[in-house]
Amino acid sequence: MRAWTTRGDGIDRLTSDSVPMPVPGRTEVLVKVSAVSLNYRDLLVVGGVEHWSPQQAVVPISDGVGTVVATGADVARWRPGDRVSAAFLPRWRSGPLTRDIYVSPVGGPVNRGMLAEYVLIEQDEAVRASHSLDDVHAATLPIAGVTAWHAVAHRSRIRPGQTVLVHGTGGVALFAAQLILALGATPIVTSSSDEKIEKLRSLGIVETINYRSTPDVAAEVLSRTGGEGVDHVIETVGGENLNRSLDAIKVGGSISFIGLIAGRSADINVYQFVTKHVTVHGIETGSLEMLEELAAFIDKHGITPVLDAVYPVEDVQEALHHLELGKHFGKVVVTMPGTEASP
Repeated sequence: MRAWTTRGDGIDRLTSDSVPMPVPGRTEVLVKVSAVSLNYRDLLVVGGVEHWSPQQAVVPISDGVGTVVATGADVARWRPGDRVSAAFLPRWRSGPLTRDIYVSPVGGPVNRGMLAEYVLIEQDEAVRASHSLDDVHAATLPIAGVTAWHAVAHRSRIRPGQTVLVHGTGGVALFAAQLILALGATPIVTSSSDEKIEKLRSLGIVETINYRSTPDVAAEVLSRTGGEGVDHVIETVGGENLNRSLDAIKVGGSISFIGLIAGRSADINVYQFVTKHVTVHGIETGSLEMLEELAAFIDKHGITPVLDAVYPVEDVQEALHHLELGKHFGKVVVTMPGTEASP
């Protein structure tokens, strides 16, 4: 079979090799990968950034979906033909995230990723794919989708009638906006272009702000909310953008902090944590249980993840460069041979 590996030395040094077909152990399933979905984190692994850098060749890419083709002797949960994904943090099955289970993320510098024709997954680390989505769309759930679900449904606990500021139009942001709508709340989504704003409106998102042509986004949010501010913020940018979120949040509101795009440190007006009586939650993907909840919610509400581009695996380097540009609207997906997206 073919597998792609990186040593953290850049996108253009990602290599494809012919390797032996893996054989499932007693509690493992062998999965034929159909599609993988790219995330910002993958760029950090492939680019060898700080602690994301692998010490030896590793199969990258965290998100993916495929079909079980063989099972180990003691596997009881799965059978050939089942469509599954791998939970991003394999030991985080349910409940709160703790230090002892915050280990071995899929597609990280140690644990193998999904960029191979076949992968092995422990039976208790596999999650059934959404039955309403094809493989190309289902591949987007294990990181971007579940991160948004964690923020929206578990941390913020968004209720009908509330208003939520969502920064940007990347994968997590668009998932969050779609979930917020389905929960009966109103997302206010920021974007850098009128073209993307038109795409947002085609998804039923009517409250939008072009942050390039709006001098003060927070002031605009306050104006639209009668001076109160939003109930919640999905902060997908990070860095000094947190100040904008603090300005826009209502007293007693909550901010789900996800993004690193604008930097890992910044000059923040921390006194606003006090004056706004605000709760800031750090969001780290989600548990296996959350991923199961998300799949069920998507099936119930007929939500279709937004795709920006779909590449064949032969063009995976081009796909990663496309993600690196940061101009995408929705998810960038890479397919294995024979996989197609439904209309």
